[in-house]
Amino acid sequence: MSMIPSFFGGQRSNTFDPFSLNVWDPFKDFPTQFSKENSAFVNTRIDWKETPEAHVFKADLPGLNKEEVKVEVEDDRVVRISGERKIEKEDKNDTWHRVERSSGKFVRSFRLPENVKMDQIKAAMENGVLTVTVPKVEVKKPDVKAIEISG
Repeated sequence: MSMIPSFFGGQRSNTFDPFSLNVWDPFKDFPTQFSKENSAFVNTRIDWKETPEAHVFKADLPGLNKEEVKVEVEDDRVVRISGERKIEKEDKNDTWHRVERSSGKFVRSFRLPENVKMDQIKAAMENGVLTVTVPKVEVKKPDVKAIEISG
């Protein structure tokens, strides 16, 4: 055991913890809307790319199946992706040493541009990745007619 006190929080011990950073958290006792247990899942990362044909959203949702995820569309061109990861059932005989996987509800919403076909949205889930495809309205190219120049 070290004789040097820890100025960055955490207590020194002889136990090796490969996940411990012993970093001082100034907001440890600060009340927040989300608990630490679900804060990572609340901030679900979603990629949004636009192709010539569609807007494509991809969300990493590891450990969830399609029954635990909802994709909804509102009238004003808003796509909402939501879901919930349940907390793993605890057994009285189990001893938990660390819980880092997040649980809880999440929701992300995106307002789409006007050039989309809201009635043709498709969603698919494979290997924990949700893909939502929103087709775009075909942009009619103007007819160009060459005019002969006289003279």
